[in-house]
Amino acid sequence: MQEVFQAFQFEGDLVSCERYGSGHINETYRLVTDDNGETHEYILQKINHQIFKDVPGLMKNIEGVTTFLRDMIVKENGDPDRETLNLVPARDGKVYYQDSCKEYWRAYFFIQGASCYDAVEKPEDFYESGKAFGRFQGLLAEYPAEELTETIPNFHNTPVRFEAFREAVKKDICGRAGQVEAEIRFLMDREKEMGIAMDMLRRKELPLRVTHNDTKLNNIMIDDVTRKAICVIDLDTIMPGLSMFDFGDAIRFGANTGAEDETDLSKVSISLPLFEIYTKGFLEGCNGNLTEKEVQMLPWGAKLMTLECGMRFLTDYLEGDHYFRIHRENHNLDRARSQFALVADMEKMWGQLEKIVGNLCLVG
Repeated sequence: MQEVFQAFQFEGDLVSCERYGSGHINETYRLVTDDNGETHEYILQKINHQIFKDVPGLMKNIEGVTTFLRDMIVKENGDPDRETLNLVPARDGKVYYQDSCKEYWRAYFFIQGASCYDAVEKPEDFYESGKAFGRFQGLLAEYPAEELTETIPNFHNTPVRFEAFREAVKKDICGRAGQVEAEIRFLMDREKEMGIAMDMLRRKELPLRVTHNDTKLNNIMIDDVTRKAICVIDLDTIMPGLSMFDFGDAIRFGANTGAEDETDLSKVSISLPLFEIYTKGFLEGCNGNLTEKEVQMLPWGAKLMTLECGMRFLTDYLEGDHYFRIHRENHNLDRARSQFALVADMEKMWGQLEKIVGNLCLVG
């Protein structure tokens, strides 16, 4: 740790270094330094390069996006020190450091007076989350998304995910396919829907965007006093993609009345009030930077991201639970069933989802 501390351009002497946050991928620490009586705070992270294999590419993404965001926030007379992450450079000028054990590290300035929340405590939190991720889209509308590195290739390429699922069914290496015929049929019946988004991108009906790809509430910093969202964090999965992906994943996770791994499927449904309040925040945050077609496709984003996630859970179950960490027998199967139940409820409520989006557009 001393080697790593000395590698970055931190101000002052190290006073404390403690584990921080609830993330499961990278190791995160909060540092406090003293510089002749003046206290400074930083976030230091060891990057999991088993998952993110191209760390230089990943850090190039983050550096480019945060620099662009900072410039845009300044133009809007915002506070760039609180409204975006700001990297602390290493002493060699790079924005990351590889230590003597071949581990990769990066550092950010700590954002004071703000917190992250793992669950929605009140609907306003979900609205603020939508507004923050929408603003993220809006501020980066002119960023050249095609220049970004795919940190996880084909992450939201649903047809590719479907082919992986079909291959898992065919091989059936764990002999589980016979136990999940209903779930397999659920996906097979929706095969024609899998390519909708990617086909529209290929036909240039939807523009390529900078997407966050992990739009959960806990990736938003919320001001401790105003309770307003101020900053989007956890930028490891920033990639080129579609705006409907970020919207849809947030709805999948945040507007589900049941847990992601709920076993009582009667508890699983799409909350129309939460769908509406998030959509309202998202569109306000985008500030008119989405095309008419992108807005129309928002309900499809919710359905496709839920369908894709359930498919990934079921694929992992068929392959022996090697990707997603499980905590009980059939955990991935429970997760898949919960996602499929949510998809089925979205289909029942489809007209209402489209009406909500349409009405919000008229109000806007």
